Parts: sequence; C-alpha cells; structure tokens
Amino acid sequence: MTLVEQLRALARNNAWSNYRLHNACAQLSERDYRAERVSFFPSLPLTLSHILTVDWYYLDALEQGGRGYAVFEKDEPFETLAELTAAQRASDRRLIGFCERLTPETASVIVILDRGAQGRFEEAAHAVLMHLFVHQIHHRGQAHAMLSGTPVKPPQLDEFFLAQDLPVRAEELRALALPQT
Repeated sequence: MTLVEQLRALARNNAWSNYRLHNACAQLSERDYRAERVSFFPSLPLTLSHILTVDWYYLDALEQGGRGYAVFEKDEPFETLAELTAAQRASDRRLIGFCERLTPETASVIVILDRGAQGRFEEAAHAVLMHLFVHQIHHRGQAHAMLSGTPVKPPQLDEFFLAQDLPVRAEELRALALPQT
C-alpha cells in the first residue's frame, strides 16, 4: 500500500469512526450528552466540537483557504448534536475528497500552518494529514471514555482495516457510501 493509498484509507476510517461515535451520542438524553465529564474537554459536545474545528483548521490549511485560527471562533459552533453531526459528516466527506485527489507529488506539497502568535510553519501535506488523523483518534478516544459513564455503550472504533472485520462495518460503510475495503 502506498502512502497515498494509506492516507485515503485513514480518511475513510476517520469518517467511519466519527459516524459510529456520533450515532452513539445520538442515543443519549440531552442531559447525559451535555453532562460535565472528566477529560481534556469537560463534555462530549466540547470534545466533538473540537474534533470538527480541528478538521476545519487543517483542511483549510491543506486547501489554502486562508481562514487559519478563525475556525476556532466558537468552542461549540453548533447548538445541537444533529447540527454538529451534519457538519462533521460534511467535513469528513471533504477530507475524503481531498485524500482521493492526492498524488505522490501533492502529498509532499508544503502546507503553511498559521499558528497565530506562535508563527507560521511549513509542513508536508502528508505529515499534516497524519497529524490530523492521530489527533482525531486521540480525542475520539476521550469521547469514547466519556461514553463509558453513560447508559450508552461506547462503539467499537477499531474494526476497520482487517478483512475479518468487514461484516461489522459493511452496513455502516454502505450508509456512508464508502468502499467496502
């Protein structure tokens, strides 16, 4: 598997994991969803919002959109989980599309990350994408742990890459219009 193929697979895994996590959160009462919890961000809405806004930040940099830190204007950019979920799915499709368009040459293009007062940094697109995927896995793990303290069972998020796990994810991949691989 080439680097570009791996990045495409990680983008699809990212969308699938977000789908599962958001579906689990949708089963919570509003009170359980918004309850204060122990984690880096003290609630599920703040954690899920952070996952989305970080997607926006890095996608903006990768696509040379020029928004930079403006994507972080609100800690919670949406009032409801339904709105947040729709925005996350749109962002996931955008990330998949970006990775589908990657070539070995464009994966090495230099991306400027504007870190505000910390400065502007140059990074290769493939490094930005790998950082983004690891970051999202990290915070989804926190949300997963928060779900453990609710009546909703946290979803499995690690059944994606092995062929033996395809039956577990096949229906969800069809719902997301993602390849069955």
